[in-house]
Amino acid sequence: MLNQLKKISAISFMVALWTFPMTVSGPIAETGLVAPAHALSSQSMPLGSNIFVEIAKEKNPAVVNISIRGKAQVSARPPERRFRGDQGEPFQDFYDRFFGQQEPRPRRGMGSGFIISPEGLILTNFHVVQGADEILVNIDEGGASEKEYEATLVGSDPKTDIAVIKLVVEGKGKKKFPHLDFGDSDKLEVGEWVMAIGNPFGLSHTVTVGVVSAKDRAIGSGPYDEFIQTDASINPGNSGGPLLNIKGQVIGMNTAIISGSTGGNVGIGFAIPINMVKAILPDLKEKGTVTRGWLGVMIQKITPELMESFNLKSSEGALVGDVIPGGPADQAGIKRGDVIVEFGKEEVKTMESLPKIVAVTPPGEAVNVKVIRDGKAKDISVTIAVLKEEETKMAALDPLGIQTQDITPDLMKSMELESTNGVLVSDVTPGESGGEAGLRRGDIITEVNRKPVNNVQDYQASLRGLKSGDTALMLVKRGGTTIYIAVKLN
Repeated sequence: MLNQLKKISAISFMVALWTFPMTVSGPIAETGLVAPAHALSSQSMPLGSNIFVEIAKEKNPAVVNISIRGKAQVSARPPERRFRGDQGEPFQDFYDRFFGQQEPRPRRGMGSGFIISPEGLILTNFHVVQGADEILVNIDEGGASEKEYEATLVGSDPKTDIAVIKLVVEGKGKKKFPHLDFGDSDKLEVGEWVMAIGNPFGLSHTVTVGVVSAKDRAIGSGPYDEFIQTDASINPGNSGGPLLNIKGQVIGMNTAIISGSTGGNVGIGFAIPINMVKAILPDLKEKGTVTRGWLGVMIQKITPELMESFNLKSSEGALVGDVIPGGPADQAGIKRGDVIVEFGKEEVKTMESLPKIVAVTPPGEAVNVKVIRDGKAKDISVTIAVLKEEETKMAALDPLGIQTQDITPDLMKSMELESTNGVLVSDVTPGESGGEAGLRRGDIITEVNRKPVNNVQDYQASLRGLKSGDTALMLVKRGGTTIYIAVKLN
């Protein structure tokens, strides 16, 4: 779920949701796009100069504008999705500094969506309809006319930021809506032409064109992070709109952007792969929620240091940092220090890939899991359970943006440490609190706020209760010396 937005270096990262009035000035120029005669699509389709015109004409009617009204709150914008002021401070803090705390006001928002069935089922982002008491959908009825419909929430999945809503239509069975067809996002190639349609800044049915800039992008949004990156212009209000290939098929849902201080597009946008949507769509339509498989392990990335310490031949796989007591992995015999390299018939190349593979495994199914233990491959049969936790257990990033692990005897020996007390900083995310304060990979944290830290459990307990603006004073061993580092939580 995009339940938290991460700050990426010096630029702010925000979802493409518009919730505030904006003044537009200056000319809006029309531009033409003519592809070179030799240009070919990734699926051997000749790219003619009018292909985008035809896609826009045919697919635009199935793209809708969504507006919501919600309960009164102090900020019109969810705190985790704040814009930033010119000096990099959160927009709400910037606003409050000049105008003071404001009276509660109704939440309002605008976004995009697209119809996926003749009966009026619509896909959009969860953050577009989150907290809505009323959902209104505007549909192009032909020409310059639009018709407004009410819609109800059918199902939502915060973990992947996906929601399904349905138009409320009188005389059911009579009205048939134009709708879009799904493509196959797994076959998408970097460099392939794509088109985005949506409602940026309230400018309905805006069409932009670009290419797929990258695939499988992790942007810090959660355990199911796997975005399509595109340079097709995406702006606030595009959230929930379709990303189409040159066959006019939906291959992604536009969801987030990286933006400068102006709040507009800088050429980097992100879309949820449509195959991820297809995998959970039946659950959303039938039950309103998603049932996922659960393995019951905390996992982490294999760094060069860990690869050496565990005598691994490759950095591929997911290192088990901890096993949840009583969970499926624990009952099957998976141990801390195991490296999961295969799950069922799928190879586990990275830590990030494992939660996605486990999630789509039906609960109750017995799966063969291949692990590397003490340098040897071992097959273990695990019966997958239902994921009930609020979030997937990953030894990934804590609130400070660092990854930690216990110091094993092997690590103590290889790093020439005096004891196993403390936790090893195994990864640091640039731009997050820990990295900005000066923590580095390889540091040993032995105290937090003057209290000893003997293991990861102690360390995590020391961070409980910390909130934005609090400072954690850390005693750190680095290269034979001891230093204090004060980390302020962003």
